[in-house]
Parts: sequence; C-alpha cells; structure tokens
Amino acid sequence: MHDRYEKIPVQVYPEAGEATRRVAAEIADLIQSREDEGRGAVLGLATGSTPIPVYRELIRLHREEGLSFANVTTFNLDEYSGLDANHPESYTRFMQEQLFDHVDIEASCTNIPNATGSSAEEKERRCAEYEQKICEAGGIDIQLLGIGRSGHIGFNEPGSPVTSTTRVVTLDRITRLDASADFQGFHNVPRTAVTMGVSTILKAEKVFLLAWGKGKADVVRIAVEEQESEAVTASFLQRHDNAEFVLDEAAAGDLTRIRYPWLVDSIVWTPRMQRQAISWASGKTEKPILKLVDDDYNESGLGELIAEGENSYSLNIATFNDYQNTVTGWPGGKPGANDETRPEKSDSHPKRAVIFSAEPQDALVSMGATINRLKEQGHLVTLVALTSGDLRVRDQEALKLIRCLQTVEQSKSLDWQIPPRLGDHVGSLADGDAEAALNPDVRHLKSIILRAEVVDSAAALGISESSLKFLGLPFYDLGRFRQFHVTEDDHEQVASVLEELNPNLVFLAGSVADPMSPQGIAFQLVAKAIISFPITTDHIWTYRHREEMLKPHEIDMAIPISPVQHELKANALQRLRAVVDLRNEEALKEDRAVAGAYDELGLAEYEAMEVFHRLEVAELW
Repeated sequence: MHDRYEKIPVQVYPEAGEATRRVAAEIADLIQSREDEGRGAVLGLATGSTPIPVYRELIRLHREEGLSFANVTTFNLDEYSGLDANHPESYTRFMQEQLFDHVDIEASCTNIPNATGSSAEEKERRCAEYEQKICEAGGIDIQLLGIGRSGHIGFNEPGSPVTSTTRVVTLDRITRLDASADFQGFHNVPRTAVTMGVSTILKAEKVFLLAWGKGKADVVRIAVEEQESEAVTASFLQRHDNAEFVLDEAAAGDLTRIRYPWLVDSIVWTPRMQRQAISWASGKTEKPILKLVDDDYNESGLGELIAEGENSYSLNIATFNDYQNTVTGWPGGKPGANDETRPEKSDSHPKRAVIFSAEPQDALVSMGATINRLKEQGHLVTLVALTSGDLRVRDQEALKLIRCLQTVEQSKSLDWQIPPRLGDHVGSLADGDAEAALNPDVRHLKSIILRAEVVDSAAALGISESSLKFLGLPFYDLGRFRQFHVTEDDHEQVASVLEELNPNLVFLAGSVADPMSPQGIAFQLVAKAIISFPITTDHIWTYRHREEMLKPHEIDMAIPISPVQHELKANALQRLRAVVDLRNEEALKEDRAVAGAYDELGLAEYEAMEVFHRLEVAELW
C-alpha cells in the first residue's frame, strides 16, 4: 500500500476480467475450505453492473469445476422500496437472473432486504430482523461492494453515519439519475430503499470493493486518499482491518500514484508524463504554461525535471508546442500541407472514415462537429450504430407513436391497419408497466423511433442516411442494462462491417468504460475485430461518451469548434428527443469546458472543442 496517500489497500489490474477472476477465486476458496470443515460460508452480495463478471466466473466454476453452493448463505446489500420481486429492476430478480438460478444454492439460504411494509414500524421491524438473521448466520465472511458516483456503498448515501444499521433510506439525486435509464425516466426511480448500514458492512470478515471504468476514478480516489467522511460512505472502509479496493486501470486512474506518480517516487519521464506534470503545475499555480518559472517547478514537486539540465523556459516552450500541435481543424489530415506535427497525417485523401457508435446517438453527441468537418472536407464518412439503442427511448415515445398510428387508422385517411398486437400495449405502457418496456414489439418500435431521430440529427450535420449503418447487435436486442451476453453473431457482424468498409480512419468510444456497459462491450467487439482483420492504419481515435471527459494531457487531437459550428451541433442534438439521457446538454457544456482548459494553459481561446485520444492498434492486443 502507498501509505503516504492511500489509506486502504488497493489492487490495480490491467482489466476487469483479471480482477474478477481473482476475487471469484477467493470466494471459491472460502466456500471449499468451509465445506471441507463441514461449515457454511456466508457471503454479502452486491448488485449493479460491477459484480456481474464475478457472478459469471462463479457460475463457470460451478459448471466446469464442480464448485458447490450447497453450504452457502447469502445476504444482499439492498433493495428498492415498492418493487414486486418480479419487477425487472428489483434486486431479487437481479440476483435470480445473475447468480441464484445458475448454481445449486438453496432458496431458503438467499436473503434480500424486505422493502415492503404498510407502516414505518413494520419496515423498522423487518430491518431489525435482517440484522438478526446476519448475526444468527455467524456474520458475513466476504462482502462484495460496488461504489456509486456519490461514494455510497449499498444505498448508504452521503450523510449516512458509520454507526448505521439496516434501515429505510431516501435515495440521493445522483443515485436516482444514474438509475433513470433502467426505470425509463428519473420520475420512475423509487425514492426510497432498504440498505444494510455502514456498521453492518464493517462487521464483515473480509470486504472487496470493486470498481471498473473511468467514471468511478474520482470517487475512488476520494474514498481511498481523503479523510473518512459521511459525505463519501465508502471512505469508512479505511477503518476496516481487512478491506481492499479491487480496480481496473481506468478506475484507478485518479489515484496519486497513477495520476501524479512524481509525487510518490522518482520516475522515468516520458513525453506524455512530462506534459501531464507541467499542465498540472500550470493549474496548481494558476499560470499559463509559458509563465511558469523554476520556483513553480520546485514548489510543485517537479524539481527533478529542471535538475536534469533543462530549464523552465525550454520546458515551457516544448510543452506549449506539444499542446499546440494537438489542435487541428483537419481531423482527417490536411491534403497538400506539411503535416509533420499534425495529429492525423494526410497520407491519403479522401479517407474511409468509420465512426463506431455503441448506441446510435453516441457519436453524434460526442463528436458531431468533427463528423461534420470530416464530411465537409471530402472524406468518405460512415457512421456505424452498433446497437438499436431502444433501451434509452422513453416509454411515452412508444405510446405516443402507437396512439398516432391508431388515430391515422381510425381516420381511414390511409388504407392500412396497424398490427393489433401494438394496440395491446397501450394500456400497459400508459400504466407504467415495467414489463411492457421489455416486450419485443415495444422494443422494436422504440428502435425505429430512435433510428428516425438519428437519421434526422445526422442530416443536420451533413450526413445522409446512406452513410449510416444500423447493425442492431443481438447482445443488446436480446438483453437489457446489466444483462448483456455477447454472442458469436455479435463478433461476426462487427468483423463483417469492418471488412466491408476497410477503414483507414477509425473513431471509437468505450476504451475506459465499464466493461459491462454498451460502450464497454462495443469497444471490446470492435477491438477484437480489428485484431482479427487488421485495418490499414496503425492507430484509432478514441472519444469519450459516458465516461469522464479527457484531461488535457490525455488529448492527442483537439478539433476547435466555432460558435457557428457549436450552434450547428446543438441544433442536431435537439433532434434527439426520445432518449432518456442528459448527455446532450452535458456534451455541449463539456465541449466548452475543454476549450476553457486549453485557454487556461495559455493556448488560443476557442468557443468549444471536441477531443480525442490516440490509441495504437498494437495496444489492442
């Protein structure tokens, strides 16, 4: 453990798969050792996308290596209030689908907090009974945790005391926002839930907190490195003698030893690390890069940079030029120009530019102005929507379209009829029936709605429908959030479109996303296809969608956006009305924020920027 900064043990793995295999192996060892002793094992289980890879590995161990769960008792962390056990988003159903139905565990040995009750007294009694059952089972041997964006463990939201036990809680706004897509809108997310308390969690013999993806990096750093606080309940794990954070590299990315390694130990300075350190010093001193002096370097812990024979002036110039060279108005390279320092070379024109979008709207939201620029500069642009994206479409949009079609039919102005089965869904959609949103007919209708909006939005950016490909990969169409299973058909479709288009300019998101998210899965599918069918370029450009936006030192290509172009993008995004998503508005703000960050470093001030990180194809192996 890096004692100077980290107040809790942290293990970082290159990717989530390796981390989950290690955690699953420890759980399996516990189960087996207890079985050998004639005793039972007690597991505390979490929900959400984070622990799913662990559950899948445990299922594999059960099926292929004979791991038995006959001696296992489980206690789940939490459950939403007011949901029937069969509700698609209930944690009871989640656990059945993700683990219990696939192993030999006794139903009587699985425990999930009871979130029902007609009175406060009844709910309080049931919470006390849950605590008592944990005690009677001998306490929890291994507790699995995730961490929310607000820093919660279980549903112990900011403000939860360390002494808290199982109880009814009011959910934080951030928590409800993060669940809004699952529930078809923020207003449908339950306001309350039942959760194990912080003190209940801390009584476990061993605690693993798991986190994947860049979206968790900041809150992980706070929980691990800052003082424990009720504002971030995961920080209370600092007082546990046997707790451990298990992270992939993306989730660990904001830890001091990774983000600012020069503060921890002497390092080998790479050009990117030098740029990272000097931009950090610029922010710390609130000075543009070109105004930094030797004292600024020394006071920022960067004395060894100037001790190696450099001086602040030469370092400033080199770093400023490095940043300046990331800025280009030619994302496909500028024909006929000296492009020695340009991010993308003009080795051919026009280029076959392929923009992969995990859900149809992703690329338009995150790099719409760049797509427009590529088209205007004569490149052969194809936007490939890998999934239907129907899970993001509001129920109300499907209901509205069905009613519209019914009205047209009833008016007899056209000689046609809608399929009767579509009309059958009106009542359930109007009543907010969660199962209705998962009906194949409704999902197909939603995919049509989103497809039409994406075609309209792309047209506003100069991209015709003929330049759009909608794959509708089965992992998405046959699943739902946290329930995706990649099939061979998914791999074959992605490989086929890559071979057909044979791009020499590729844009892709998801490189640091949660590996169980549509964006994370899409990245893995495209990466594998590129490895199998080498493209005619040695690099791809990655953009951020639902992950934390790129920091200045991570940016390898910055496309400046004028006020007119920013308005063009805003107009295109306004045409995406059907999705349950705040990304449209956030993306426009982030475009301005990254331009502001460049301005603070002393570079030219632009209205906005879309930015990209270069990933070598060799890094995909």
